[in-house]
Amino acid sequence: MVSPEISRIISEHPCYDDSAHRKFARMHLPVAPRCNIQCNYCNRKYDCSNESRPGVTSEVLTPQDAADKVGRVLEKIPELKVIGIAGPGDPLANEATYETIALVSERYPGLTLCISTNGLALPGNAKRLYDLGVRFVTITMNAIDPEIGAKVYGRVILDGKELKGTEAASALIERQLKGLEECVALGMVVKINIVMVPNVNVDHIPDLVRKVKEMGAYTVNILPLIPVEGTPFEKMDAPTPEMRKSLMDSCGEMGIKVMRHCKQCRADAIGLLGNDRSAEFACGSCRTAEVRPILLGDLRDAVAIASDDGRTVNRGFGNTPLFYIVSLSDGSLLEKVDVDTGRSVAGAGHKEHIGSIITSLKSPRYVAVSEIGSYPSKLLDELGIKVIISNSTFDDV
Repeated sequence: MVSPEISRIISEHPCYDDSAHRKFARMHLPVAPRCNIQCNYCNRKYDCSNESRPGVTSEVLTPQDAADKVGRVLEKIPELKVIGIAGPGDPLANEATYETIALVSERYPGLTLCISTNGLALPGNAKRLYDLGVRFVTITMNAIDPEIGAKVYGRVILDGKELKGTEAASALIERQLKGLEECVALGMVVKINIVMVPNVNVDHIPDLVRKVKEMGAYTVNILPLIPVEGTPFEKMDAPTPEMRKSLMDSCGEMGIKVMRHCKQCRADAIGLLGNDRSAEFACGSCRTAEVRPILLGDLRDAVAIASDDGRTVNRGFGNTPLFYIVSLSDGSLLEKVDVDTGRSVAGAGHKEHIGSIITSLKSPRYVAVSEIGSYPSKLLDELGIKVIISNSTFDDV
């Protein structure tokens, strides 16, 4: 049973109330590029303004820029009620998520805060979210049977270890259920997103819905699979609207609220559901680096060395003409990456330049430079890339 105050907030939350989505707007802040699982329906290539699906965004924002952007959007969309963080990776795999929530909560206390997560990192962090003012959490759960889950998830990165198959699915499901339990105990309102994958989990979804209802989930949202190029599920058929409606109807008979108006929004969506206005706010001083989301564990065993002589670390991150990508296993040179040193050194142009450098390095485990500014250092840290400040030779890095 939710409190009267939470009931009032639900009535203004477009993702939790059918009538609210026609009157109230939401804004997703894309501050979380890192992810800790690989789903078989997800392709983390995301820089496409013409594509609309979960995980897609045209930019990644820093917490400060995200909070600034909220103010800009409020000026033009006063009906904005909800601030959500849903990617492009998993919010709870990114420290920037917590920083962003704190900033937005402090500046705009009247806005409702919402998080969407795969749930792997939710146990132990539910209380942290609650203390920051988050009362709405969405967990994407596709199975409670590890055998079925193993068909949906390619791998899971837990405590630095890569898990696959039923071991990965078991670990994820256990932590999803634990996270749900913690959220409900704190009085948070939980929505369960379920991706409906024909011939994989469709017949299992009623069991999943029954379980989360018993544990106190407020609502479920059954999403049709979107076959995405470059994923293991790219050649699968999406469920028909009739199949989905039948499943939603049967789950609704269990006595749990079923969301039927979801638009499967982008990670940078802005405005009313079904009327995305994110393109209006994509440019300007809040525009930041476009950095490809990466799976934790996807970093390649290499170090990118900023150098102009190929022997010593002697250039800074933003002014080196060249990065030497060196293998950590045998010290061999994997490739050289040329850098355009004629780009802007301040403002939005500089941020885009930094983002392009990071993307061109293709996720090395380390970056060795003689100096580095706070902005690129923070971006690299968010991606799990360690920075080495040095003036040594390549052999000593």
